[in-house]
Amino acid sequence: MITFRDPAEIPAGFGPSVVVIGKFDGVHAGHRAGIDRARVEAASEGARVVAVTFDRNPLSVLRPEVCPEDLVSLDQKLALLAETGVDATLVLHFDRALADLAPEEFVRRVLVDAVGAVTVFVGSDFRFGRGGAGDPRLLADLGRELGFRVQVIDDIRARDEGRRVSSTWIRTLLAEGDVETAARLLGRPPAVRGEVVHGLKRGRELGFPTANLSVDAEGFVPADGVYAGWLVDHGAIEGADATPSPHSTTRYPAAISVGTNPTFDDVAVRQVEAYVLDETDLDLYGHRVEVHFIARIRGMVAFEGIDALIAHMTDDVARVRAALQ
Repeated sequence: MITFRDPAEIPAGFGPSVVVIGKFDGVHAGHRAGIDRARVEAASEGARVVAVTFDRNPLSVLRPEVCPEDLVSLDQKLALLAETGVDATLVLHFDRALADLAPEEFVRRVLVDAVGAVTVFVGSDFRFGRGGAGDPRLLADLGRELGFRVQVIDDIRARDEGRRVSSTWIRTLLAEGDVETAARLLGRPPAVRGEVVHGLKRGRELGFPTANLSVDAEGFVPADGVYAGWLVDHGAIEGADATPSPHSTTRYPAAISVGTNPTFDDVAVRQVEAYVLDETDLDLYGHRVEVHFIARIRGMVAFEGIDALIAHMTDDVARVRAALQ
């Protein structure tokens, strides 16, 4: 997948393109259904598939007081879009200048001049241009004038609840710790990624050494608790003081803890730490890892003393092992 960070980077004559526009937060099942439709359309048109998205949630500029936390970082989003098979992604820098473009100017600059759109797919709630004046109907009118078609992507709804698949719903599920339902809507396990850093080393003292993710880890961290999942090691970060990984990517079964360690009450901020099952000498410091959440084992609680904590951790590991079979 080619990534463009500005319409000016796109070479002349890049089109024709079938375009899908959206925030793509999480690149969930609804997003991928729209992209799949675009791929079919592109095959019949002999065109490229181009995703047009933004480097931040537009609400962070327009209404920061109501802007939700992102499900994925921009880098995660680009990696997920690449997996869908799009040919290119255009990442627009969303600022006041972009927000204040007239709808007609946005369409000409981005969809016509930059990518040579022949078909544009948008959601029914798509808005663009100054004050959100543009909607799918206006986009279709401009398309008839400028030579492209517009198709509105139907909502994807859960069969059992009839609810529209959305980033908002997934965010709610993760905040409740329901990683299994979130995974069904995402089409993959929810995940966070970051650098493994030094912690208090208390897990090692208790016999369960953990890989602690940095506090700036990317992705939406689910509710406090213990989870079954996987730790994927992507190797040492360039320039980090780290042990090289023998493979480019290695996946380990893991018991994952999210929270502030209430038994000891000495962790100031929520942290994600993963104990790789049956590994006591694994050195992942300075490595970039991704933690995949498969199932929630229990909530986070404070225990009466070290012995009770170790007993519950031992039980947690057994339950994690069973959940991953």
